Amino acid sequence: MGANNLGGDISMLNFSKLSQLSKLDLRQNNFFGILPRSLYSCKFLKAIQVANNNLEVQIEPEILSLKSLSFLSLGMNKRLTNIKEAMRILMGCKRLAFLSLASSFLGEEMPNIVEMVDFNGFQNLLLLNLNSCNLSGIIPSWLSKLKMLLVLDLNNNRITGSIPSWLGTLPRLQALLMEFNQLSGEFPKELCTLPMLVSGQAAAQVGRFYLELPIYYQPSADAVTKQYNYLFFNPFIHLGHNFLSGNIPIEIGQLQLLRWLDLSANNFSGNIPDQISNLKYIEILDLSMNHLSGEIPASFTSLNFLSSLNVSYNNLGGPIPSSTQLQSFNASAFEGNLKLCGAPLPNKCRTTTRADAPDMSTQDVDTKEHQIPWFYVSVALGFITGFCGVCGPLVLMTKWRYAYYHFLDNVQDRFHVMIAKRMASMKRRFV
Repeated sequence: MGANNLGGDISMLNFSKLSQLSKLDLRQNNFFGILPRSLYSCKFLKAIQVANNNLEVQIEPEILSLKSLSFLSLGMNKRLTNIKEAMRILMGCKRLAFLSLASSFLGEEMPNIVEMVDFNGFQNLLLLNLNSCNLSGIIPSWLSKLKMLLVLDLNNNRITGSIPSWLGTLPRLQALLMEFNQLSGEFPKELCTLPMLVSGQAAAQVGRFYLELPIYYQPSADAVTKQYNYLFFNPFIHLGHNFLSGNIPIEIGQLQLLRWLDLSANNFSGNIPDQISNLKYIEILDLSMNHLSGEIPASFTSLNFLSSLNVSYNNLGGPIPSSTQLQSFNASAFEGNLKLCGAPLPNKCRTTTRADAPDMSTQDVDTKEHQIPWFYVSVALGFITGFCGVCGPLVLMTKWRYAYYHFLDNVQDRFHVMIAKRMASMKRRFV
């Protein structure tokens, strides 16, 4: 009966007459009122799906009477409160595998290990969804005991502190969603050892977990919503829109089965690790709005399954590696990097043959400028030597100076006599 635009006051219904009821699916309708306690009289009930209504729901201790309950989805209703008490009660549901309480407990604090004393529940839990609950506090350590957990969804809360290293020890975790929180610190290297994202052998051993009611999964906003009768999520890590910092660890290349990695809108710095190219099955990679520098690794051209890439608004530079795949993405995937060039961006890269090669003409000019002008030096030395050889004795020796000046006087007298005779001879010719 889900998604049929049904409505009415659900509290008026008497479920005690439906003693053989095993599944209740009223999702995405317009029911209102209080979920009736008579529902707990249906001892064979395995699945309850009443999300996306206007119901007033509370977790009551009577739910423990439903020994076969494995699927519970109560989120996106009214007035579901007291997460600490709800968790204490629900961990007594031994067969519970699917628990979705999204958009509930608004503004409360995540229960910690002290408040979950003697925690030994949720041993069969595969999915825990506390999305959009506006929860505060840190990631509680009691989650480390959920050894069957495949999907942990804590998106859209106010969770603070660092990402605990023990998340990397959860043997079956393959989908981690913690976007839009206030997490800080570095990307823990231990997260790069998640068995389900590292080893194909470990992933193959898990197999499929069939659910009592179908789930609906929309990979992206523009994708078609698909129905699955088993728990299906592509392996992904979503840590975008937090306050994470430091370098992206090179160990991230160990997550070879990862399909979707979102580290956008954080404070990551340093180079993009070349080891990301080891993620051979990666389909969506978002590193936008960080402080990453350096060049886009040339090895990105080997990511054959990559259908979406976003490295915009970083401090990247150099040419975008040439490959048919990378050039097929929109220019917006690379914008906001002032030193980045090449297709699909409009700004072209400078050719390396001239830009990076040394300018030989400039080197020749510089060499010539720094050479000693030996020709002019030799001329100057010759002049100084000759000048000193002639004038030096005249300055230092008086007799030579008198003799030199007497010689000049004689030359001058002879020159005048010669001119006078020449002039007299010319006058006799013309008379």
